Amino acid sequence: MDTKKLRQKILDLAIRGKLVPQDPNDEPASVLLEHIREEKERLIKEGKIKRSKTSAANNGIEPPFEIPESWEWTRLNEITELIEDCPHSTAKDEGVGYALIRTPNVGEGHLILDGVHRVSETVYNKRNARAIPEATDIIYAREAPAGNAAVVGDKERVCLGQRTVLIRPVGEFVNSQLLAYFILSPSSRNRLVSTAVGSTAAHVNLESIRPFSVPLPPFAEQQRIANEIERWFAAIDELESNEADLQKTIDKAKSKILDLAIHGKLVPQDPNDEPASLLLEQIREEKNRLANEGKLQKKDLEEKTIDEDEIPFYIPDSWEWVRIGSIFNHSSGKQLNASDTEGSLLEYITTSNLYWGRFELNNLKSMYYKDSEVDKCTAKQGDLLVCEGGDIGRSAIWPYDYDICLQNHIHRLRSYVSGNAEFAYYIMWNYKNSGQIGGKGIAIQGLSASALKSIIIPLPPLAEQKRIVAKIEELFAVLDSISAS
Repeated sequence: MDTKKLRQKILDLAIRGKLVPQDPNDEPASVLLEHIREEKERLIKEGKIKRSKTSAANNGIEPPFEIPESWEWTRLNEITELIEDCPHSTAKDEGVGYALIRTPNVGEGHLILDGVHRVSETVYNKRNARAIPEATDIIYAREAPAGNAAVVGDKERVCLGQRTVLIRPVGEFVNSQLLAYFILSPSSRNRLVSTAVGSTAAHVNLESIRPFSVPLPPFAEQQRIANEIERWFAAIDELESNEADLQKTIDKAKSKILDLAIHGKLVPQDPNDEPASLLLEQIREEKNRLANEGKLQKKDLEEKTIDEDEIPFYIPDSWEWVRIGSIFNHSSGKQLNASDTEGSLLEYITTSNLYWGRFELNNLKSMYYKDSEVDKCTAKQGDLLVCEGGDIGRSAIWPYDYDICLQNHIHRLRSYVSGNAEFAYYIMWNYKNSGQIGGKGIAIQGLSASALKSIIIPLPPLAEQKRIVAKIEELFAVLDSISAS
């Protein structure tokens, strides 16, 4: 279930007056607006707020959609006491003190304080010189990316980080939580974000926020809508938690399947299979042939000995321990260099296109490859591609019947004998899950070419590899069907 879309649908119904029924006994929003204007005049006379320089009149509002008769279209600066931009300076995380609300801390309705940056009282006072965020104030993220809005709770004093805006509704006439949800609704979010300007980092200006039009329900209905949204969102949270628990169980089951697979316990051994030792001899013969033809360097024929203390677990007698560099021809992609314009302009993939078991090929970029670079930096169908950086060890087999160029930070492993790549892919998945790649302690910290080629893996007979891969895919398909149901 797409819970994000479900939340958006709830907010869309709410802002259109379709989430809860209207009550004819409610005081209409037109009267509520009069109360708000009177309250603002009182605050202005007492010197607590300044009169807005921008006209608050709702004349000229073109309603983007219909609302109930008891509601009114208004503007944010008509129903708020304050709309204030953040300080434009950067504040350093001091580790302790007051919470500094930056855009990552502005969630959908509520602040996200886990891992929040903190500042001293001096910085807190300096950043809050224009306005101190109070409980029920709304903080809007106007940039990077724009669109989120969250209500300040009453448990912690906070100050504004960069790219945020403080919005303070008038007194007890506007439900802050509902106003935040209205700002978060797909209609409002899209209309506000569409006003963003700036070439380096698009941001929503105060000139767009202050006169932004929103529907205003009667106050009693505001309360009912806010409560109903919270009820729905709590149910969705529980659904997401259950889905997360299910996914964790499925992920653990997949890890167990892979663990059984690489230990030789997923499918039975067949005494009629040619042992892996003969497969290794075939690989050596193929490597010698390529070396004689000048397609492989002599150093690639060398096989580094595997010491007894390197072997992590027992494997069946018909299997062999090998290093990845012994059974795969390794190469990597080309480093991006804007000044290099020799050769042919060709599309390439980088680590951002490579995911576990799949590729995302939208908006591929191009760079120049010389004829001498193309073969070394190209993946063919069946090649195992491995990330050097980012999510270290992330792997996928190139499945397409056309070649693709590679940028550096992607390793290409090409099997000397057809059929090894699929099993090796699942080994990479298992090693990643168990922390042997990109983990801590004695695990591999990075994945340079030498580190990748030195990894030792169990090698079953080729026929058994195929049975293992088929069984993994069969069981994974069952688990995936459970996850999708």
